[in-house]
Amino acid sequence: MHVDHGLSGTTRARPGLREALAACRAGDVLVVTKLDRLARSLRDATDIADELTKKGVALNLGGAVYDPTDPVGRLLFNVLGMVAEFEADLIRARTREGMAIAKAAGKLRGRKPKLTPSQEKHLVQLHRTGAHTTSEIAELFGVARSTVYRAIQRAETS
Repeated sequence: MHVDHGLSGTTRARPGLREALAACRAGDVLVVTKLDRLARSLRDATDIADELTKKGVALNLGGAVYDPTDPVGRLLFNVLGMVAEFEADLIRARTREGMAIAKAAGKLRGRKPKLTPSQEKHLVQLHRTGAHTTSEIAELFGVARSTVYRAIQRAETS
């Protein structure tokens, strides 16, 4: 069984999908619970199905085997692919709309800083003394080294 954790079907570059397709041999059946788990665009779904067909691999979608030679099977596959693509587009549009509303209301300000302004000032002072390495300062404040570097850079530009 191949699973992609934390990744959606919107991108074709998924390790689990790549492994599943690579593991398929002629005569195998690739089982997918729903077409939108395989791909979120009709083009990707069709490309994957064509790739499997060329390898001699059957595609089982939610219990029904997709037959590319059957006109009704192709129709249902294309309809399911279009619905999956429409669903993904709708989610994107709703997300953009929600973010625009939140931004207009002043609620979308990004990630909360790891350090308060006074902590950042203290961090920069420690760095300027030269008594501690960047790694030591990062450990002292419980942040990554990249956070220390960004704080120092902000202090130098202001």
